[in-house]
Amino acid sequence: MQQTFKAAGAPPRITPIAHSDTRHGITRDDEYAWLRDDNWQEVMKTPDALNADIRAVLEAENLFSDKAMAPYGNLRGKLYEEMRSRIKEDDSTPPVKTGHHAWTRKFIKGGEHPLICRADRDGANEKTVLDGNREAAGESYFKIAATCPCPGNTRLAWAADVKGSEYFTIKVRDVATGEDQPDALHNTSGAMAWSTDAQMLFYIQVDANHRPNKVMLHRLGDPQEADICVYEETDPGFFVGLDATRSGDFIFINIHDHQTSEVRLIDGHHPELAPRTIRPRQAGVEYSIDHDAARQRFTIVTNRDGAVDFQLMVAPQTDPGDWTVLQPHQAGRLLLDAIPYEHHLVTLSRQNALPCIHVTAWETGVTEVLEFSEDVYALGVEEGYEYATETMRFSYSSMTTPEQVFDRDMNTGQRTLVHQQMIPSGHDPADYVCERSWATAGDGAKIPVSLLMHKTTPRDGSAPVLLYGYGSYGITIPAGFSSNRISLTDRGFIYAIAHIRGSKAMGHDWFLQGRGKTKMNTFTDFIAAAEHLIKIGLTEKGNITIHGGSAGGLLVGAAVNLAPELFKAAVAEVPFVDALNTMLDETLPLTPPEWPEWGNPVKNSEDYETIAAYAPYENIKACA
Repeated sequence: MQQTFKAAGAPPRITPIAHSDTRHGITRDDEYAWLRDDNWQEVMKTPDALNADIRAVLEAENLFSDKAMAPYGNLRGKLYEEMRSRIKEDDSTPPVKTGHHAWTRKFIKGGEHPLICRADRDGANEKTVLDGNREAAGESYFKIAATCPCPGNTRLAWAADVKGSEYFTIKVRDVATGEDQPDALHNTSGAMAWSTDAQMLFYIQVDANHRPNKVMLHRLGDPQEADICVYEETDPGFFVGLDATRSGDFIFINIHDHQTSEVRLIDGHHPELAPRTIRPRQAGVEYSIDHDAARQRFTIVTNRDGAVDFQLMVAPQTDPGDWTVLQPHQAGRLLLDAIPYEHHLVTLSRQNALPCIHVTAWETGVTEVLEFSEDVYALGVEEGYEYATETMRFSYSSMTTPEQVFDRDMNTGQRTLVHQQMIPSGHDPADYVCERSWATAGDGAKIPVSLLMHKTTPRDGSAPVLLYGYGSYGITIPAGFSSNRISLTDRGFIYAIAHIRGSKAMGHDWFLQGRGKTKMNTFTDFIAAAEHLIKIGLTEKGNITIHGGSAGGLLVGAAVNLAPELFKAAVAEVPFVDALNTMLDETLPLTPPEWPEWGNPVKNSEDYETIAAYAPYENIKACA
C-alpha cells in the first residue's frame, strides 16, 4: 500500500484496511489499526525508520492543519508576541545551598536552554558550569533532563537527549575545568544519585520497551560495560526511580505502579552493599520515605492500615521495617509530603481542595499553620539539598498572583521573598477575579471549580468559557498562575478548572472514585462542571471550549462524545483517545503499570467492556 493525497492541505482521506480483533468473545473492527507502526521501538531511537505510509498520513494531516489555520496567521502571531512579552527571558531560580556552595538555573535573553551555575554560599565567585544553549548548538533537538551536583560540588552529573526519544545520556562535568570526563552512560531515564564519597554514580537504565527497570552503579572512569546492576525489576507493571536523602547518608530505590510501592535502601557510604528492602510490596499499600538523621530514623508517608488519606509513621535506621505512627490518619486531610529537618518537620497536605503547610518543632511539638490572604491558591514545598538548616522554602501563587518563592525561618516564622515571577509587559492582580464555585454531579458529589476572569467581564451568560480538566492518576491541577491565560481573560474569556474525580483534589478517595470501574465519574463530573457554569449564568450552551492533554485529552474526547451540544470547540493535546487498544498492548512502556488505573482488558472482560464504553476512539458517532 502507498498512501497518496490529491492536494496539499486537503482533508486527508486515509485508506481503510479491514482489521478485526476478538477478545472475550467480542469482535471489534478497526480499519485504521495499520497506523500503529509495529517497529515503534526502533522509531523511538531512529525516527527515519517510521513506516512511509504512516509518515505520509502525518505529513498530510500537518498540511491540512496549516491550511485550516492559515486565515488566523495574524492573530496567532499577535498571541505569540503577547505571551512571549510576559516571559522574563533572562530569569533565574533562587540559589539552592549545599555545603560551601549554591546552585542556580539561569536563562539568557534569546536562549532556549538553561545555564547551570555554581557560586560560593554567599553568592560570590559564580561560574557557569553547564550552558544548555552551547550544548544544543548544531543539534536538531536538545533537552536537559536533570542535573545532579556531587557531594562537595566538584562535579556535576547531567543527562540530555538529542533525539527526542527520551533515551538520556548521562555525562559528568568537572566544575574546575568545565570539561566533561570520559564517562558517558547511555539509554538511561535521566535519574541519578551520587555515593557519599562522590566516586560512584547510581543511575536507571531503560529496557527495549523504554521501561526504567534497572538501577546501575557506575564507578567514575570505568566503561559503562563494567557497571554493576544493583537492582532489576522483573515485573513490567512497576517502574523504578531514584532519590538521594538530603542528609547525604542514603539513596532510595523507589519501585511503584499507581497503587503499590516498595522502597529499597542503599547506604551512600557503602554503595557496593546490596540494597535493603524497607518493606516488601503489598498490593494497594503505598509509601514514601525520607531520612531524619538527627533522630536516626526514617519518616514514612503511607496509606497502610486503612489510612485512606495517608498518615505519617517512623522507623529506626536499624530496623526500617518496624513502623510506628507519628501523625495518625485524618479523614479528609490528604497528607501529600513530609520533610524532616534537623529541628523541624514540614508537611504539605490538602483539605477541601486547598493545599496547606504545617511546620512542627521536634523539641516542643508546637505546630504552626502557614496562612494566606486569598481564597484560592497553589502551594509547593521545595526540599533543596540541605537537612541541617533552619530555613524552609515554599512557593505560592494563585490564578491572579504570579509565583512567589519564600524562605521561611522555621524558628521565628519570618518570611523572605527570594524570587518573584516577573511579567515584563505588566500585570496587576487587582484587574482580575479568582473564585471557587461548586458544581453538583449526578450522584450528589460536590465538584470544586476554580474560576478566573477579568473584573470587567459581564456575568450575564454571554462570556465564552475555556474549561480545563485532567482527572487521572490522582494528579490534581493546582489553582496557580499562568501568564498565557491573560490572553484569554483580557478578551473576555472566563477560564475554569474542573477539579473532577480521578484527581486527589478532595482526598485520596476522590481519586478512587474516578478510576477503573468508576472512571465514568471523571467524564460526567466534567460535563456537570460545564452545565454548572451555564446554570449560574456565566455562559451558555455551545459557548464552552474544553481543553485537556494526555489523559486529559481522553477526558475531552469522552466529553465531546457524551455531550457534544454543550461545547463550541475542543483542544485535545497528545490525547490518549485510543485507550482500549493501548491497554491491550502489553509491549507499550506505560501499559502494564497503568492497568491499576484503567483496568486490565487483556485478562478481564469486565475491564474490557468498561474501557470500551468510554474510550473516545470506540464511541465516535455522527452528530453535530
